[in-house]
Amino acid sequence: MEFIARYRTKFSQAIGLVYILVFAFSEKRLESSMPIVTGIMIITGIIFVGVGIVGRLWCAQYIAGRKTRTLITEGPYSVCRNPLYFFSLFGGTGVGLCTESLTLTLTILIVFAVLYPVTILNEERALLEIHGESYCDYMSVVPRFLPNWSLFREPTEYTVDTKIFRREVVDAFYFAFIIGLFEMIEELVNGGIIRTFFALY
Repeated sequence: MEFIARYRTKFSQAIGLVYILVFAFSEKRLESSMPIVTGIMIITGIIFVGVGIVGRLWCAQYIAGRKTRTLITEGPYSVCRNPLYFFSLFGGTGVGLCTESLTLTLTILIVFAVLYPVTILNEERALLEIHGESYCDYMSVVPRFLPNWSLFREPTEYTVDTKIFRREVVDAFYFAFIIGLFEMIEELVNGGIIRTFFALY
């Protein structure tokens, strides 16, 4: 479990590359058999990606390099201990829906279910070592993943490390970049430049 948590980023990058290749070389049968369903999937996916991007930016302005050395308990962290991962799930699911494939959407959910709970537990152990009783008190009140909006509170002002925040902005817009990449690949497939070898629903 600790191995997965330590190399989560590399796992995610490798899986992402395979995911893009599978998308590129597969025919989406749902698109031709149920166009209304795929239309709904795309609209929902774009909304989910939008929520994921805005949510991650919201989280980024609070952590901005202080996630471990300072216990953040305000803004999105007042309603959920792992809001960054919560909004990442929205973004990832949105990307999956935009592939117009139920198989690829389900794949993202499975990968998230395998990688992120382990990562969250590993981070919690580290934060307990750093913050001790303060983090215990925080854990006892704020839910781990699903937000409790009745707990919401935010400061009137907040200081942000602009360099780190700028990097987080780039990371957040990765979801939008992937959708654009998928659209480009789809046009290459339709134009016969990329050949498909198998079909997915």
